[in-house]
Amino acid sequence: MQKLTPFLISCLLVFGAAACENPSKTSESAPNNSNQAAQTPDTKATEAAQQDAQSEVRRRQLNEDIRAREQRNNTTGGDTDRAKGDLASEVRSKLEANIPNGQLTVDAQKDGTVTVGGTVTNQQQLAKIETLSKEIKGVKNVVVKATVAQPANKTKP
Repeated sequence: MQKLTPFLISCLLVFGAAACENPSKTSESAPNNSNQAAQTPDTKATEAAQQDAQSEVRRRQLNEDIRAREQRNNTTGGDTDRAKGDLASEVRSKLEANIPNGQLTVDAQKDGTVTVGGTVTNQQQLAKIETLSKEIKGVKNVVVKATVAQPANKTKP
């Protein structure tokens, strides 16, 4: 038992460290950090993501999740004690619901600054990033590093 306890503790620490390395992303193909440009998405992936994310049910679910988090945050002490991971998660959800075929990453700092990187498919979506992000309580400043990139047509030879 004395040899088993340190082994279990070290396994938990390794697993915890690996789990913390996953950045907040709106899609699997989004870049791993907000300073890296995403590869252009293929047409099929974009259409599938758009159909799923633009469904009214999905948009309502995401907005209800955001409202529930805001209520919970207000109950537990407001903006001052908010974790930056919570802020990034809420902004990512908001962007995912309203910019469905974007491939965006979100990074939040303790001072309320949110950095959004990656790609969107048109200029209108790019313009909505800052406005949507600032709708989340606790976001004080938004740095948009995202770019416009049209989906690439990937065909098999």
